[in-house]
Amino acid sequence: MKKTIILFTLILFANLAFAQTFQKGTNIINAGIGLGGNLGGLGDSRPAISASFEHGKWDIGGPGVISIGGYIGNTGYSYKNVGYTQKWNYTIIGARGAYHYNGFKNVPDLDVYGGLMLSYNLVNYSADNYSGPNSYGSGLGLYAFVGGRWFFTEKIGAFAELGHGISTLNVGVAIKL
Repeated sequence: MKKTIILFTLILFANLAFAQTFQKGTNIINAGIGLGGNLGGLGDSRPAISASFEHGKWDIGGPGVISIGGYIGNTGYSYKNVGYTQKWNYTIIGARGAYHYNGFKNVPDLDVYGGLMLSYNLVNYSADNYSGPNSYGSGLGLYAFVGGRWFFTEKIGAFAELGHGISTLNVGVAIKL
């Protein structure tokens, strides 16, 4: 038991020694699963999945860095009723920028951020034997988001993002490159 406690303590301190806030030049990839739909949908749905990339571009002085990056997310819904079936597939491709607050000196492995994303939302709709409205168009979108990352090691962490994108809440893994 004593060896386990010592090993756990060493791992914890090693992780804290490696951790850094989000800085200019930092590159991170997020891969997540979405909870809560933003794009409607009745009936059966498949999980929303997303991936994003961020690059720390500008150190703006004080406790913060601005990042730029990209985003892609996908989800879909299907609805079956007596005599007809409808299917929606949503893909969002976007460019995003965020402000990363790195003023938490006591918690260096925490990355808190918020930003905006300009995207193109691709909607693919199909229906069999359905006579109702069937006009679902693709188009531009502007979304706001807030999020946080907690790094367990120098390179691996978890993230959560709240906002309007492929889903209301995305959670998953974050990897520093």
